[in-house]
Amino acid sequence: MAKFYLIRHGEPDYTYGDTHGFIGHGHDLAPLKQDKIKYVIETSKDPRLKNAQIIVSSPYTRALQTASIISKETGIDIVIEPDIREWQPDLTYQYKNSDELKTYYKDYIENNGVYTKNEKRNWETKEHLQTKVMSVIDKYKNKYDTIIVVAHKIAFQSICDCGDMKPAEIFETTFWFSLYNHFKLFSAKNIAHLFHLVYNTF
Repeated sequence: MAKFYLIRHGEPDYTYGDTHGFIGHGHDLAPLKQDKIKYVIETSKDPRLKNAQIIVSSPYTRALQTASIISKETGIDIVIEPDIREWQPDLTYQYKNSDELKTYYKDYIENNGVYTKNEKRNWETKEHLQTKVMSVIDKYKNKYDTIIVVAHKIAFQSICDCGDMKPAEIFETTFWFSLYNHFKLFSAKNIAHLFHLVYNTF
C-alpha cells in the first residue's frame, strides 16, 4: 500500500502579476514570498520525507519552488505532472487579478464545486478536478512505496479529507480502494467511515 505525503506549496506572492496586468495563468508564475520560504525549508527537514522515492510536483512556480527546496534537502528527484495543477478558477483563462479569483472561489465553495442545473460557470467543477488529480495518483501508486506530492490545497481537498491545509503543511495518508472500482485517498480518520459504509452495504 503506497504512502503519500501531500504537501501544500509555500505561500506565494501575487504582487508582481497583479501590478503588471497579468491575466489567467500568468498569475501562476508567482514565486514564494521571500520571508515565508523559511517555513518550506522547515518542512523539507521533516524526517518522514527521507523515506520517499519520488517527488511529484504541480508545474506551477509556487509548487515547483517548494518541491525544489524539498529535493535539495532530501536528494529526491522531482517529476512534473500537469494534471496535478491547481483548480481552474476560470476556464477561459482570462481572470484579471487575485480579487477576481477570490470571487470565483467563493462561488465554487457555495456550490460545493457543482454547477447548478442548466447553468454553467467559468470555474472547474470538483468532479473534473478530482478525476484529473486521481489520474496522477493512480499513475504512481503502484510504482513506489512512499511518494511526496507537492501541489495545491483545493486539488488535495478534492481527493481526501485534508482539511484547511496551511502553506508548506504536510498531510500523510495511505492509499485505499473504495467501492465500485473507483479509487480515493483515505486518512486514518476516514477508515472507520469506510468500514461503516462496507458493513451497511453488504
